[in-house]
Amino acid sequence: MLNKRICFDKNGVILLSNSFAMPLTNNDVIKKIRVALQLRDDDIIEILKLVDYKISKSELSAFFRADDHPNYMRLQDQILRKFLNGLVIYKRGPMPKKTGPVIRKHN
Repeated sequence: MLNKRICFDKNGVILLSNSFAMPLTNNDVIKKIRVALQLRDDDIIEILKLVDYKISKSELSAFFRADDHPNYMRLQDQILRKFLNGLVIYKRGPMPKKTGPVIRKHN
């Protein structure tokens, strides 16, 4: 059984490590997405508005603080879910309305 964590370095070389990292928190997930997509606070606020969720910049900044900071706030599952749904809309555009097939009744 493979007991090692598999990682890739910047050259694509596979590295095996015996240490396992702690699971990611919701705060870690949104931080990583923010960095990967180069999102600013205004972008994240706009993304959350797409799913009818209003948040202030100060409330948002509390999610990005270190977890030992006095103003740190844990990101709840439903806010992360709304962010991810909003991100899909932000990147792809709104989902087109479904038009089902026209069913005609024959007399």
